Amino acid sequence: QVQLVESGGGLVQAGGSLRLSCAASGSRSSMYSMGWYRRAPGNERELVATMTTGDITTYADSVKGRFTISRDSAQNMVYLQMNSLKPEDTAVYLCQALDFRLMNYWGKGTLVTVSS
Repeated sequence: QVQLVESGGGLVQAGGSLRLSCAASGSRSSMYSMGWYRRAPGNERELVATMTTGDITTYADSVKGRFTISRDSAQNMVYLQMNSLKPEDTAVYLCQALDFRLMNYWGKGTLVTVSS
């Protein structure tokens, strides 16, 4: 059973930075892609950033230039460096992984709160 565990969330002032980490356990092989989604209060879940095994990245327009995704495929880890945080970035950030059989996995999330 694949499990994803996020860490690194917290409270930060606008303009500050946070780094999220996600570890995938229970898989015998690396994931095809890993990434981050977020769900703000009253909003639907939305893509933040993903990265495939071939280092192809996708970012939401709202975070381009501020957030950077990186992976350690050998360790099945994914990171999200978030800079210049804004109050509208406040959300529960969810780690997501897709294996080569196209099975999708989700973490429980870590809360990021950006104060103005």
